[in-house]
Amino acid sequence: MATTIKQAFNKLKQNLEITDLQEGTVSARQQRIRGAVGDNFHVLDSFLTGSYRRNTLIAPLSEADVDIFIILDPEYFKSDGQTYLIDKMRTALKATYPQTSKISRNGQAVTITFADFQVDVVPAFHREGGGYLIPDSISREWISTDPKAHVRIWSDANKAHNGDLVPLIKMMKGWNKTNGQLLRSFHLEALVIEILNRVKISDFPSGARYVFDKARTRVRNPTIDPAGYGGHIGSYLNTQKKLDEVVSRFETAYSRAKTAEVLDLEGKTPEAMDKWRQIFGGYFPAYG
Repeated sequence: MATTIKQAFNKLKQNLEITDLQEGTVSARQQRIRGAVGDNFHVLDSFLTGSYRRNTLIAPLSEADVDIFIILDPEYFKSDGQTYLIDKMRTALKATYPQTSKISRNGQAVTITFADFQVDVVPAFHREGGGYLIPDSISREWISTDPKAHVRIWSDANKAHNGDLVPLIKMMKGWNKTNGQLLRSFHLEALVIEILNRVKISDFPSGARYVFDKARTRVRNPTIDPAGYGGHIGSYLNTQKKLDEVVSRFETAYSRAKTAEVLDLEGKTPEAMDKWRQIFGGYFPAYG
């Protein structure tokens, strides 16, 4: 039941969460995958990363990716061995999951598509000077990154916002999903963190409206990896058409959020909730 905007946003927050049961399934499966890789490679370290580890993964789990980073011994490194390495790991995983038909090379990872969710297994090496190197089988190059730094940065930022940043990021990802996933997850998360830097989140409705407002212009500028690796993480929006479409979606959401706030101030809560539901889709509850 939700008859106030505050109740509705609390329900939105709940609807975006994955359940404890799903958490248990993820934990058990990632342990088996790590073991399978360890049986075939000399593994120095392995850990969960991505949205799951940053606590920004949203429901439904069946449409989500869980990322596992596998740090390998340097003996497997070859300057031109990106595709070979990923295919070698894919072969090892197919031996462990012979009944899972969809185990594929996917850019920088081996993707295992289970019935309930997808796992990306990313081979990596320690990088001289810090961070890690991961293979890109498409560009045939080694990419520098540091997912552990991302976890620290996200966690510190969330603490600075008294725990409200991560739920707001999830809300923005819910909006993105409702709008056809025009923005990549990591780019959107970094964009939200950048927009809300040194800004107080008073409540979720005004916080969402503020992000939509600022993102209309900010998305046109480069968003740099917060950990300091790589260039513009929004470079995939590489045509004016793609960028204009994203800006248009932000502008529509901002307009609806502004209208929703005015409607609620006028005591027209059902109409206000309908506007928010237009923004967040089925994640947002109906009035009543």
